Amino acid sequence: MYVRKHPKLKIRIVDGSSLAAAVVVMVLREEEHSMIAGFIGGHCKENLVLTTNYSPMIWLVGDRLSKEDQKKARKGTLFIPFSQFPPSKLLKDCFYHTTPAMIIPDSAQNIDSCENWLGRRVMSAWRVGGIVHALEGWEEHECGLEVPMANPPRVWEA
Repeated sequence: MYVRKHPKLKIRIVDGSSLAAAVVVMVLREEEHSMIAGFIGGHCKENLVLTTNYSPMIWLVGDRLSKEDQKKARKGTLFIPFSQFPPSKLLKDCFYHTTPAMIIPDSAQNIDSCENWLGRRVMSAWRVGGIVHALEGWEEHECGLEVPMANPPRVWEA
């Protein structure tokens, strides 16, 4: 909405979703499957698996994961967030990943972690996506699901 309202911005709005999508293998509920399937294209779409029950052992979850849905997970389920914030650790017999993230190379100086739930010299894929966007000199915005720049393979390769 902001990009449409201000089409002559001299800065680029980047949310890093393309890189975050490239980092994660996805098992999704119908709502998330439809949203993300519309966002990614090409051969990446075949990595999406729509679950029809609560038996998968790996759940890719967003901000809308309810406590009720989480309680339906089997013992030993692994929760992997595709949103910027990890889910609340509600079940003691399940495993919770942090957000998709990457290790900062040793060649990068004066960079520590940006999120307090990630280790030192580890940065969320969203932040890395913004850095890659700037280093590559791309002129497109990358935010929301309507942007043609959203191209996980392109960002991953960069």
